[in-house]
Amino acid sequence: MTHQSNNLIVRPDGKLCLGSRVMTCALGKGGRQTEKIEGDGVSPVGSWVLQKIYYRPDRMAAPVSALPVIALSPNDGWCDDPAHPDYNKFVTLPHTASCENLWREDHVYDVIITLDHNSNPVVPGAGSAIFFHLARENFAPTEGCAAVPLEDMLYVLGRITPGCRMEITAAN
Repeated sequence: MTHQSNNLIVRPDGKLCLGSRVMTCALGKGGRQTEKIEGDGVSPVGSWVLQKIYYRPDRMAAPVSALPVIALSPNDGWCDDPAHPDYNKFVTLPHTASCENLWREDHVYDVIITLDHNSNPVVPGAGSAIFFHLARENFAPTEGCAAVPLEDMLYVLGRITPGCRMEITAAN
């Protein structure tokens, strides 16, 4: 794995590091594994390119970042049905397959950074919707993503550039 200064590193102790800044980070309720399976709650170990930023325009201004920034709408979703051709892709709701709604009542998807996990090629059942998003107040585990508070997310957004990666290391 490369250790570019603006890469995000999730250490074995679960802390997220960007340069010298260390942040508390929530990870998947199933821990970390190199083999990701749809619905297992595991955060995948590996190095994932940060792709696009989605945000809720009704809750915040567009974040400033060198990555593409896209406003969400109430009909935005992410397909999590391994049997569907749109699996692990951004979709418009309603959709014929099972999909996660990106316009949530809680605040965890007020900012989402998509990662290139299981994207080239997409392998059915190997995990979908692995995002870097906002943490719940109590840092409750995610369904397989990585999550930090809004203040830390805004710090990260202002410092990442195209090609940056999130490196999730194996736990001790």
